[in-house]
Amino acid sequence: MTIRSLVIAALFLATTARAETPDADLVARGSYLGRIMDCAGCHMPRDADGLPEFEAGLSGGTVGFELPGLGTFWPSNLTPHTTGLGDWSDAEIRTAITTGLRPDGRVLAPVMPWPGYAALEEPDLAALVAWLRSMPPVENVVPTPVAPGAPAPAPFYRVTLPAN
Repeated sequence: MTIRSLVIAALFLATTARAETPDADLVARGSYLGRIMDCAGCHMPRDADGLPEFEAGLSGGTVGFELPGLGTFWPSNLTPHTTGLGDWSDAEIRTAITTGLRPDGRVLAPVMPWPGYAALEEPDLAALVAWLRSMPPVENVVPTPVAPGAPAPAPFYRVTLPAN
């Protein structure tokens, strides 16, 4: 190879790597939004004492929510692993955040505050998606939802409604 060929190859690789690296400002904006939206409050695993396991990122909540008449649900893995959002398109992530609808057609549990996120504007949605994509992928399968009254395979909070 000539020096000219090496320089062209190096420039191509540097340009390609830069194009595939998410914009740091976009990821920082998404991280900020994720903090104020408290994504970790549900989607970060907890240890036996209830303390957040920061090293696990948003790999899925270990404490579920039992909702009267709906069943019990656990917060999903939001990392870019295939057990999380790894197979989802950016558009599918945006749709879940703003409409509560998963790609498989299942509606997210009402504890996911998607109605409050429905008004997010496209730049903020793009930032959230970039941030979620920037996380290290963590393999973690969370329990699937269980029907009302069915035994739960993991700890959960019981949501009760006030009596009339």
